[in-house]
Amino acid sequence: MKYILTLLLFLVLAAAAAAAPRRDFATQYRPERRIAVDTRREGDSLRVYLRFPNRGLLRRGFPLHVVGWADFDARKPLWQDTVRQLARRLRPDGDAARISFTLPLSQLRSGSVLSMAIGPAEEATSGDAAWLRLTPDYLNRNFILTDSVGQPLLRRYLQAREVFGVDAYGPNQELSAYRYPLSSLAAAPPMAGPGALGPQPRTLSAQDSARFRADQLLRLPAGLYLLRVGTGPRTGLLVEENQFPELTTADELIAPLIYVTTSAERQKLFDAPEPKKAVDQFWLGVANNSQPAARLLIRTFYGRVAEASQLFSAHKAGWLTDRGMLYLVLGPPESVYRVGSEERWVYRRDPERSGTFIFRAKPSTFAPNNYELVRRPEYESLWYAAVEQWRKGRTAQPGR
Repeated sequence: MKYILTLLLFLVLAAAAAAAPRRDFATQYRPERRIAVDTRREGDSLRVYLRFPNRGLLRRGFPLHVVGWADFDARKPLWQDTVRQLARRLRPDGDAARISFTLPLSQLRSGSVLSMAIGPAEEATSGDAAWLRLTPDYLNRNFILTDSVGQPLLRRYLQAREVFGVDAYGPNQELSAYRYPLSSLAAAPPMAGPGALGPQPRTLSAQDSARFRADQLLRLPAGLYLLRVGTGPRTGLLVEENQFPELTTADELIAPLIYVTTSAERQKLFDAPEPKKAVDQFWLGVANNSQPAARLLIRTFYGRVAEASQLFSAHKAGWLTDRGMLYLVLGPPESVYRVGSEERWVYRRDPERSGTFIFRAKPSTFAPNNYELVRRPEYESLWYAAVEQWRKGRTAQPGR
């Protein structure tokens, strides 16, 4: 009977996928709706951790559907499974909810994709589900980062001196930490040529290293780290100063303006006797001396900076990356399509700022989910039109 039910569910999923419209992943870049996911290898199993942003959205009585795919754009699933008894497994986390479960490694392969959702079976095929490409890092990493009370962090960044733990599988494990310099290099504009940023270093040199017990609470100074438990794979961790991803100092507030100002304007802000007041005056000038409009512009701009860092931080702060740059200047993409190793962001807000941007996967040990923009000269008019909206104080207006 169980076999028949499993077969029927598989057929339902396959039929839904075949009939569904093109899968849109835009929800993955809405922090308030995105389902966070991470993994830890445990012997011959893979433990999956999920955090649902709003536990009120969880449907009573529905199982958690887990589906394996050959790729993000595949229409027919490779396999499917369900995680039942959710009420027993779910753990409250404020307005959110957490759950963990295991999958046998024998049914998982590197490069394939998982989707996970609670609700009707067809929801596991939509772009709103939690999606994860099974890179070697996710399949083989034998630890997960936790907060000071042992809750999985489900992120690859920390604040300097923030207390965190490393929950390793197996007793008496040793943690090795290698620290590298942080990068402050912002992404080049989308129409820039190959030499826009000059020659880039092919490798990074470690500044120092340390060893700890994997079961002790830790604090690390700012830096880019590679962490390794025992002889397992190395995993990247970004540790930033102050209240990251929020911006608090004058230098932090000025730096993201690189995308919408000239170098002379930024230098004037850095050199001002009171740089924070100078930043406020800059936005007040953009808003034609309207304080309410200036406050809205500031909330919108720096809110996007923080969101970009939540979404894309890995080898450097998220707003410095290619995807973070577009997120900051153009806003969240209206549609996101994933085809093979490419990700396509589509904007349709108005004729001046409509276009499609193509990113190609370029994973690394520090950033297994990194994508780089395919830069093209034809993006120039679209880019400058978006920057002009900021310069005229229009971006934060309704409909913008």
